[in-house]
Amino acid sequence: MAEIEKLYDAILNGDHKAAAALTGQALAEGANPADLIAKCMMPAMEEAGRRFECEEYFVPELLLSARAMKAALGLLRPLLAASGAKGAGRVAVGTVKGDLHDIGKNLVASMLEGAGFEVIDLGADVAPEKFVEAVKDGAAVVCISALLTVTMTGMRTTIQAIQQAGVRDRVRVLVGGAPVTAQFAREIGADGYGENANAAVSLARQMMASLN
Repeated sequence: MAEIEKLYDAILNGDHKAAAALTGQALAEGANPADLIAKCMMPAMEEAGRRFECEEYFVPELLLSARAMKAALGLLRPLLAASGAKGAGRVAVGTVKGDLHDIGKNLVASMLEGAGFEVIDLGADVAPEKFVEAVKDGAAVVCISALLTVTMTGMRTTIQAIQQAGVRDRVRVLVGGAPVTAQFAREIGADGYGENANAAVSLARQMMASLN
């Protein structure tokens, strides 16, 4: 279908109105929702992620692509739920307590949604107890973000809270943000470190596979 190629371009170019309209047209023509995601929408987001890593795209372009993906997914989610289609897994994302920055967190959440994950967006300034609650509610992966050096220690506190709640063995913890490093992630007991949103999605897939 011509609409599928146009949908790919709409997502890649960040045109959310066209993405929603083209998704509706494709569905009206009998397209399979799961096929639209796997063969068109996810490849478009993967290409956007590749361009971001190569510095052909920057944060604004990636956010626009993610918004377009979200607009298309909004039409598909009810159909997928009705068909009983299984998603990639449940992921909770949030910015650590004391940190109000959420642009990076929002980008990771959108990219994860685009990759087929069910995302629990906890928001910014999230207390450790909220992350624990998300794990108890079924989140298999937790992504914790921090933009300020002074709030990074909250990541350790959050991991300790998950440990103390007795649910550490059922979840994988990923951390990221401007001041965070792979070494710091290891020191605080995180399972992985993502230097950008695209890396976070790849890690989430790996972590989900390790739990199955």
